[in-house]
Amino acid sequence: MASFDYEDAPANSAAPASSQSHEVLGYDPNFVPDSVKSFAVHLYRHIREKNVYEIHQMYETSFQTLSERLFKDTPWPSVDAVAHYVDNDHVFCLLYREMWFRHLYARLSPTLKQRIDSWDNYCSLFQVVLHGVVNMQLPNQWLWDMVDEFVYQFQSFCQYRAKMKNKTDQEIALLREYDQAWNVYGVLNYLQALVEKSMIIQILEQEKEGLEQFTANDGYDYDGGSNVLKVLGYFSMVGLLRVHCLLGDYHTGLKCLLPIDISQQGVYTSVIGSHITAIYHYGFANLMLRRYVEAIREFNKILLYIYKTKQYHQKSPQYEQILKKNEQMYALLAICLSLCPQVKLVDETVNSQLREKYGEKMIRMQRYDDEAFAIYDELFSYACPKFITPSAPSFEEPLVNYNQDAYRLQLKLFLYEVKQQQLLSGVRTFLKVYSTISLGKLANYMEVDEPTLRTILMTYKHKTHAVDGDGKITSNADVDFYIDDDTIHVMESKPAKRYGDYFLRQVVKLEGVINDLDRIKLD
Repeated sequence: MASFDYEDAPANSAAPASSQSHEVLGYDPNFVPDSVKSFAVHLYRHIREKNVYEIHQMYETSFQTLSERLFKDTPWPSVDAVAHYVDNDHVFCLLYREMWFRHLYARLSPTLKQRIDSWDNYCSLFQVVLHGVVNMQLPNQWLWDMVDEFVYQFQSFCQYRAKMKNKTDQEIALLREYDQAWNVYGVLNYLQALVEKSMIIQILEQEKEGLEQFTANDGYDYDGGSNVLKVLGYFSMVGLLRVHCLLGDYHTGLKCLLPIDISQQGVYTSVIGSHITAIYHYGFANLMLRRYVEAIREFNKILLYIYKTKQYHQKSPQYEQILKKNEQMYALLAICLSLCPQVKLVDETVNSQLREKYGEKMIRMQRYDDEAFAIYDELFSYACPKFITPSAPSFEEPLVNYNQDAYRLQLKLFLYEVKQQQLLSGVRTFLKVYSTISLGKLANYMEVDEPTLRTILMTYKHKTHAVDGDGKITSNADVDFYIDDDTIHVMESKPAKRYGDYFLRQVVKLEGVINDLDRIKLD
């Protein structure tokens, strides 16, 4: 039901409307069909009884079915119309409105007032979770969708607000009046508050010492407590990574994700949307910080996982988004491998898919001519997050659109980095051929003088090393070297062999053979 990064809907916001009114012909916000009454009553009962299985079924299946059948191009009935069927329960009404707005964003174009009302609803909902007594168990899918949608609506609002050219006087007046709505500090503060109040970082630390069962229980509380704050805090770390990536602050984003060990299965892998969002942004941030090996490793793992499991998600409302993110990550992997040719890190299945999609382009990208830069530009533009400018617009005339500014800046920085790599492709080609070569000879081959060659070799060292998350300098180079006197000694880096993976594969094969033998009935 949630988005990952779906396209921003065109703004349809001529008149300020209340959150429940909508200029859809024939739509009556106060009319509640029997099936919706039944849905609300049953969902309310299951939430009160903490029946997570039933809540999940209603949330994932019933809500989708009703939306498809009755509300394909209209909003759901207003919360006021539904409230008296659920004892006017304050928390349930906040949850209902959260779904109401999410459906509105997915199917229609929210007005400016509706965007503001949705912000107010999130504030109220998170305030209850942070400061109230929440005695509920909700499915991980729903809790992830809340965080995901919260960040998406923030991104959507920033994009919408940055298109100032065609704004009406009424809209400008509303933007001035509600200048705190979807404020970047407010968004970051709520996500950070959920992380801190949930004590999730401490819980994950204690789990390493065997004192907690958070991951083993998939975040659920089987002692009759609530999972809501803890799991929202957990997913907020992924939300913070995404927000910081949208702002172009990759260091801070990765720091926010540090408590989650992404080399292991975790609660974030229990929801496909959360798994993909975490790895997509983690990989992208590492790409922008020149940690290509780390990006390649994680993109390879998630692309292999999607390849093996996507058939199970065909009926999921997120299926299209899974496919879109899959394609974007192949484009990012193509960029990483062009800048850092470490194909040994990529599984054969992923590599054959990559060659099919981008084989030709990757060969052209190695040339570092104008055509190559155009391909880098194209792949980056297709696969990057939708960057945002979080600051409020200038309301002075003339009003201008600045929604593309952040994207253009990140693209410029990326292409500047690619241009710097241009010198290195020639050096790499020669280093791959020789085990030792004199500086004079290599300078001759490259048609440069020796001081220039030394500069190029220093640049190569700099560009093929990056500072990892622990502050250590690591090499991304498939070919490395050192200089002794005037001789270059070349070393080809060999990836560490993973014997464990090899044995596991052999064990699985052996089990398959034993199963086949068991099926054979001997006379």
